[in-house]
Amino acid sequence: MTPALFQIDPRDPVATALRDVAAGETALGVTVTEPIPKGHKVALRTIDVGAPVHKFGFPIGRATQPIAAGDHVHTHNVATALETSGSYAYRPALEAEAGADAPGFLGYRRANGRVGTRNEIWILPTVGCVGRTAEKIAAQAGQRFAGRVDGIHAFAHPFGCSQLGDDLEGTRAILTALANHPNAGGVLLVGLGCESNQMRGMLEGVSHPNLRTIGAQAAGDEIEEGIALVEELVAEAEHFVRTPERLSELVLGVKCGGSDGFSGLTANPLVGRMSDAVTAAGGTAILTEIPEIFGAEQLLMARAADEAVFDRIVALVNGFKAYFTRHGEPVSENPSPGNLAGGITTLEEKSLGAVQKAGHATVTDVLGYGGQVQRRGLTLLEAPGNDAVSSTALAAAGATVILFTTGRGTPLGFPVPTVKIASNSDLAARKPGWIDFDAGQVLAEGMDDAAAALLERIAAIASGTATAAERNGEREIAIWKRGVTL
Repeated sequence: MTPALFQIDPRDPVATALRDVAAGETALGVTVTEPIPKGHKVALRTIDVGAPVHKFGFPIGRATQPIAAGDHVHTHNVATALETSGSYAYRPALEAEAGADAPGFLGYRRANGRVGTRNEIWILPTVGCVGRTAEKIAAQAGQRFAGRVDGIHAFAHPFGCSQLGDDLEGTRAILTALANHPNAGGVLLVGLGCESNQMRGMLEGVSHPNLRTIGAQAAGDEIEEGIALVEELVAEAEHFVRTPERLSELVLGVKCGGSDGFSGLTANPLVGRMSDAVTAAGGTAILTEIPEIFGAEQLLMARAADEAVFDRIVALVNGFKAYFTRHGEPVSENPSPGNLAGGITTLEEKSLGAVQKAGHATVTDVLGYGGQVQRRGLTLLEAPGNDAVSSTALAAAGATVILFTTGRGTPLGFPVPTVKIASNSDLAARKPGWIDFDAGQVLAEGMDDAAAALLERIAAIASGTATAAERNGEREIAIWKRGVTL
């Protein structure tokens, strides 16, 4: 029978229910006083009103009423202790130990030295008005040139016009970064002609050697002309072949969506092992969802490579908090309804579980939204917690594989292979068409065995094995809208 409770850190006054626990059951030395849903927390000892409540060895909030041993610990008796801004001091932690040798993968090495995990043709509209045009070109070209490259995909979006300033620059930065991605063996930019996001502005930042452009207003038949340009791109891209590459050439984006009470026990620390393996080998991991590190930011600040990186982390976190307060919103509004139902009580608890995806790697760089990775190691990337927006930002930053942990499940897929990792075995069993890996096995088989299995799975996917989202045709982008619309 599955154990009733699991205590993450011996200092924690709470434990997580690994299954539904009935009132009167005894585990870890306490008798449960009320039914506890799976994923929720139980008090292991008395917690006084106003006292901090710890999980993962760190505070996740304060008790709003006295809590007795055996009681359910959740939103009815715990509240966030987050503040709208923070004052931080640079106190570097000890360096993490390097990980063991890890398997490589078969990738596409580009002329600029970057390595892709796919060899696809990407069609990017500069503006939403030609989004469907791009999709029509991709669909027809995909039929005509099937099998010559790994795929032909259009990434439609509703933006690129009626935008100003930083809002327009954010759209342009994301599209430009995607156009430079090593998973794209060729890129077609589709413009309209009268949009705010003019083609010439895009081209200033695009360095892809296999690039074509078309303006729909100037074309006679934009669909057929677009398909002809795609044929040229395919003819160049199909000469690339997979070659053996070291794990150091992989760029991992790490993301969680629809977290539950198991995410911080299984899937997120398991992904942290992957981040450690890749960065220890000399590769790159990218962590984003900045509002979902609130309450755990000091763990990352302590791992800054130097004081300059530390200062940029502080600016990133406080800047994002200011973004919330400028709009009259509390910084602690997250978790989502699904998170709460799954047993996550406060943003601090969610964040402490979420940052485990970054493992123990040194933070070597901090990027603004739309930025592209420049350094090996762990990079923090500015983006919100929204699944589609942040995953698109990860891909644009240069992630060639995204590890996406989830306790609730989602069918969404993004421009690069997106590996869905279930935090619990129930989800993996119910949604095999969505899920690529069951992290619930951590509880049954241990972290070491699960980590070895996941690393092998990632190597296979990086080498060409399709993810569930790829098999389902799930390929989307979403752009962060931050400004006025004209």
